[in-house]
Parts: sequence; C-alpha cells; structure tokens
Amino acid sequence: MTLARALVRNAAVGVAVADTPSDLKTFLQPGCAAAIWRRQPAPTFQEWIDALDPSLLPQGRSVLRPDAVPTAVTTLCDRVGTPDCTERDQLIGDVSTLAEIFAELMNTPYLRLRLQAVTTNACRKFHIDAITARLVCTYRGQGTQYGISTDGQDPMRVFSVATGAPILLRGTLWPERLASGLLHRSPPIEGTGETRLVLVLDAVQSPEDDI
Repeated sequence: MTLARALVRNAAVGVAVADTPSDLKTFLQPGCAAAIWRRQPAPTFQEWIDALDPSLLPQGRSVLRPDAVPTAVTTLCDRVGTPDCTERDQLIGDVSTLAEIFAELMNTPYLRLRLQAVTTNACRKFHIDAITARLVCTYRGQGTQYGISTDGQDPMRVFSVATGAPILLRGTLWPERLASGLLHRSPPIEGTGETRLVLVLDAVQSPEDDI
C-alpha cells in the first residue's frame, strides 16, 4: 500500500494506491483524499463487455442494503436482456463484492447504487461531490479523471483511473475538512461514439437518502 505524498506511479498527492482490498483502509486515515484499488479486469471479461451492444448494459439506481445488491443487479441485467453467461455473472459478482467492501469500510447500513451507461459529457467539470464518500468503478470505457487544484481552477495535471480499477473519493460531507485540492470528473466523450459503463456507490444512512 502506498499513500502518495508526491506525483508517483500515476497517482497524486493524498491519493492512496492499494494492491489488495484490505489496503483500502488507508482511505480512512487523515490526509488521504482518495484511494485507488490497482487491479486489472480479466481479458475475457473486458472483451465481452466492450463488445456488448450498449442497449444491453444494465442501468438503474436504488438505495439498498449491501446484501441486496446481487439481486438488484441481476434484475437490472434481466430488464435489458444482458446475455446470461459467465461474464454477466462476473459483473454481478464484482459489483456485489465492491458493495460489500465499501459498506464494511464505511460502516454504513445502506448504499446508493447507480449503474449508468454514459455517452455524453456527464459531470465533465472538475468538482467534489456533496456526499460523505463515494466509490466509482468504470467497467467499460475511460475511467474517472482527477487531479490537484491549487487555486480552484482545473488541475494542471490530470490523471485517469484505469478501467476496472475502483476509486474511493471523499466528498464535502466527510467529517474531516481536508484541503487537498483533489477534484475529479467524468472524461468528456461526447461525439466520440464511446459508451462507458460506470458503477457509483455512495455511503448513506437511510433508504430515504435517495438524491
């Protein structure tokens, strides 16, 4: 596990780089604005999801308990007709595993889950989310972009999270006021023909926290 204090190995100041899920606990340490689980998807899975017709990508959002995620994602797949195959099972299993890891780390009873196929410049401005903490994993297409802003403007140097690698991000509601300057955005892809599939998990306390 590395907590980057300078620009090292494709990370930035205050960004922890984890090689195992247990290493993500560094996200809770003072001075850590984000954490990336450095992993690579299985080649067969990546080939499958990259070739899948965008209309067959599961999409939806809900607030639910972590143990309800497998059923919820299965329902989203059934709704659009995502092919029933080993790779679909891998997708459902991975989303479920990330939900368990994130919920345990944040000690949260509920998660706001969003799976979205993105073709536009959604969230193209660098920002910090008005949440406590968020996990983002891009299963298809370009990953989340982030960088350090020293003056409130866009970062001078922009980093991209690898496809399939989850990033944990603190929001403005995090108890510690960390002046890291870390901002993030979705990569601008409008007009390129690219379709991203993005998983977003937010730590929430109640089913009513559906914003």
